[in-house]
Amino acid sequence: MLLKELSALASPLNDQQIGQLQQAASELSPQQLAWVSGYFWGISQTSGATQPINQAAAAVSNQPAGKLSIIFASQTGNAKGVAEALKEEATAAGIAVELFDASDYKGKNLAKETHVIIVASTNGEGEAPDNAIELHEFLQSKKAPKLDNLHYGVIGLGDSSYEFFCQTGKDFDAFLSKQGATPFIERVDLDVDYEAPAAEWRKQALDKVKEALASEAQSAQVVQLPVGQAAHTSQYSKQNPYTATLLTSQKITGRDSGKDVRHIEIDLDGSGLTYQPGDALGVWFENSPELASAILKQVGLTGDEVVEVDGDSISLQKALVEKYEITSANPQLVTQYAELSGSKKLEKLATDKDKLRQYSGNTQVIDVLSEKKAKLTADQLIGLLRRLTPRLYSIASSQSEVDEEVHLTVGVVEYQQGDETRFGGASSFLSHRLEESGDVKVFVEHNNNFKLPQDDNAPVIMIGPGTGIAPFRSFVQERDNRDAEGKNWLFFGDRTFTQDFLYQVEWQKYLKSGIVNQLDVAFSRDQQEKVYVQHRILEHSAQVWQWLQDGAYIYVCGDATRMAKDVHEALICVVEQHGQKTREEAEQFVNELRKAKRYQRDVY
Repeated sequence: MLLKELSALASPLNDQQIGQLQQAASELSPQQLAWVSGYFWGISQTSGATQPINQAAAAVSNQPAGKLSIIFASQTGNAKGVAEALKEEATAAGIAVELFDASDYKGKNLAKETHVIIVASTNGEGEAPDNAIELHEFLQSKKAPKLDNLHYGVIGLGDSSYEFFCQTGKDFDAFLSKQGATPFIERVDLDVDYEAPAAEWRKQALDKVKEALASEAQSAQVVQLPVGQAAHTSQYSKQNPYTATLLTSQKITGRDSGKDVRHIEIDLDGSGLTYQPGDALGVWFENSPELASAILKQVGLTGDEVVEVDGDSISLQKALVEKYEITSANPQLVTQYAELSGSKKLEKLATDKDKLRQYSGNTQVIDVLSEKKAKLTADQLIGLLRRLTPRLYSIASSQSEVDEEVHLTVGVVEYQQGDETRFGGASSFLSHRLEESGDVKVFVEHNNNFKLPQDDNAPVIMIGPGTGIAPFRSFVQERDNRDAEGKNWLFFGDRTFTQDFLYQVEWQKYLKSGIVNQLDVAFSRDQQEKVYVQHRILEHSAQVWQWLQDGAYIYVCGDATRMAKDVHEALICVVEQHGQKTREEAEQFVNELRKAKRYQRDVY
């Protein structure tokens, strides 16, 4: 019942008390109101219910309200997905729970929590995801509060092929512990095939939280918070993908290009799937049957052997095609096969972490197995391999432009290994093995860290060499359909103008119509000295600075290893030069742009 209706009814409260209650309630969130109602009910049930409220409050004021808060630090959506599953499971278990994007969570509020779980992925070279930069920095600062009453758990997601495996999760664990918080469960660091161990960790964590909160509620004699409803999620997800249809797979690089880049169109008709510019499409793919057969031959197996996968008995050949990663190698596979095969080369690599990462990152499974022939059992082979995971591709279309379709820009991974050609798993599936009208299982991975500004008048600078152009095709389509007034500036780069200018006709059309106000290109091999997008940025540094002064948003998509670093350095130089700042001040300026979401990156 609304508070304003109380005065019209027979009430034990006088007008002044009602006014005070209205004032207090107006400053509380729905979750806080729910807790307050339980708190007052708890007081009314005690034998000393007639004691003054302020005395009762004093008895429990030093104890935060008992609930579970889940915070996700996510770049591509995996950590967010784990956090959402955790929230749904907590809700089903009757645990009072709230879910927070790290960018929406104020670090000082940790002092008011009893139980927190942080689900954290790691970005780039051990960096926090964009949505967690501010929280990550806050917990390292002198402003971080003492957290003696906080019990926490951390689940880290990462890829062990990278040097700083699960670094953000490790950081949050260290920060919370330093401030006096107590882990109620040991931190877990999970690799790319994280689904099963994440589910097991969630179960253990929630069992501990439920037991602890029940004990706290009983001792405080305060009713537990009502269970909130789970957030609405799409019918289709990573675990339940939609079976879509391939409409088009068209090569958009020239005949003499050294690259095979495909424009892919997929039909989503009837799926109800929706996406926004900046989102990604997850693609579940099947491996090459020929590659699976080659691996089987290499280790002396037929493929008819039966193995257990997710409780089902299937042939080893089928398992390799549909269930396991058989293209990309990883450090664990190399180390384990060194032990099984006795390969001196692999054993030596396994002792040097840097060389091991470099080797495994540039070598396919079949080539690791070829270092030294060894006969394996079916279980030994399966034990070497990671589970198959979907590939995420930046969406290259705006739904307002293409309706119930989704477009991708896919660079086919292809290189020579001796006399043989090696292909990437997902890219070769989409470009070579999947025929038009064929089925492909997909889902939308929303990316809130790579989004157009809400203000259609804001200027936008887009930096996307190679297939990094994909999301900017969607950005420009969207701004065109929204009749956005904000200016658009695109930096694009590749090898040659004649062979590698992706979507050239479209960009020229947008430039002519005025949708794109400026287009600067860098084709590295069209002149003796190589020119890249970062060089174009520096050439136009004064104009870039002016756009920033006018409120421009900067977006970077593409290679994380070199391009993104070089562009970042170029932006710092722009700020340093034209903002008349020291190097440290320029770095801080660029970092503040990231915090304000005016500098967003989708790099891989």
